[in-house]
Amino acid sequence: MAPQVFFITGTSTGFGYHYVEKCLKEGDKVVATARNSSKLSFPSATKENLLTLDCDVTKQDSINAAFDKALSHFSRIDVVVNNAGYGLSGEFESLSDAQIRTQMEVNYFGLLNVTRKALETMREVNSPPGGRIQQITSIGGQRGVPTFSIYCASKWAVEGFTEALALELKPEWNIKLTCIEPGGFRTDWAGRSMDFAASKNSAYDHIDAKTQMGKRHGTQAGDPIKGADAMWQVAKMEDPPLRLVIGSDAYSGIMDKIKTYGENYPKYKELSNSCDVDGYERPQ
Repeated sequence: MAPQVFFITGTSTGFGYHYVEKCLKEGDKVVATARNSSKLSFPSATKENLLTLDCDVTKQDSINAAFDKALSHFSRIDVVVNNAGYGLSGEFESLSDAQIRTQMEVNYFGLLNVTRKALETMREVNSPPGGRIQQITSIGGQRGVPTFSIYCASKWAVEGFTEALALELKPEWNIKLTCIEPGGFRTDWAGRSMDFAASKNSAYDHIDAKTQMGKRHGTQAGDPIKGADAMWQVAKMEDPPLRLVIGSDAYSGIMDKIKTYGENYPKYKELSNSCDVDGYERPQ
């Protein structure tokens, strides 16, 4: 396969950083973005294979400018990776309205902003049209996790948006979307990148979010280098899946969730099917 051009957000650390390195080592070209790209540094980079750009995903003007510079430099963008985001931890009633809205602004609306520009680019600029859009969500986009109600909400929103969007695209556009759902990986996500509730609601004396995350940080199952490699492999698939978990804990978690769904809904089948209009027949 010929070298491709990747546009990756949130490349300062973690998955984003290792994804850039993987692409460069495999001979691909990369547009690596961050809110402050002057701090980005990649050992495998050359002037020919890497372009670093500022990109604030909460500002459409910033996104448009980054895409314009990327296209001016590389002429096309084959893979867009929506990796920018962060974790917010704390009991729901301990979180401020500002924290909640900022979490959604970055993790959800920021992703929508980039996806909008990616679709336009892959359909109208790329010749032939086509590309891959990867949404880096989380196993928390498929199951609820205590102290992560708003983080999970942001990721569930991305999952629903992407599933619906995939059904709107014409096949001839050749644009494929994938939600990649990591479990716990040894990145900065659970460390210095984590945001916590500023003040604790005293009713939740049975939960200590900071202590829980402190114990988890650095002990997760996932290797971020291997995770980035898996993401790159998915980008190279001719027919990538709509969803893919990465990490053994994520796989175990999603299979448990599927089992729970499989038990819950049939249990209430009679009640669920009792609400139709009398005489209604479902279309064939």
